[in-house]
Amino acid sequence: MALDAYASSNPNEVHKDVLAKSRDACHKARDAFYTCLEKESGKKPTEIATVGLLYPKECSLSRTQFVNSCRSSWVKHFDREYCRNKRVQRLLDDGDERKGPMSLPQPYTFKPSSPSS
Repeated sequence: MALDAYASSNPNEVHKDVLAKSRDACHKARDAFYTCLEKESGKKPTEIATVGLLYPKECSLSRTQFVNSCRSSWVKHFDREYCRNKRVQRLLDDGDERKGPMSLPQPYTFKPSSPSS
């Protein structure tokens, strides 16, 4: 409902952040930030982004550029997507016995007890 009211009050306004040039700038800033995250993954994360994403201080400049280049809803979306992909990758790469094909326990075969005399 609020969207209808907003759209009707500004029918001729073009939102510059959804044009191709702005989207490209947003995607480049996003890629730069996530590349920094991967590069600095060994360092302790000290900063908090949206949706609980933690990142090291070395990536603060690229994070600021990312936030300034993109809509806040896009930033949240990209952060959620990054966290989800990292979680899935961690589950797939983990040396845990729970990954891969499921191995079911073999059924026990009971030997008849020998008659005790």
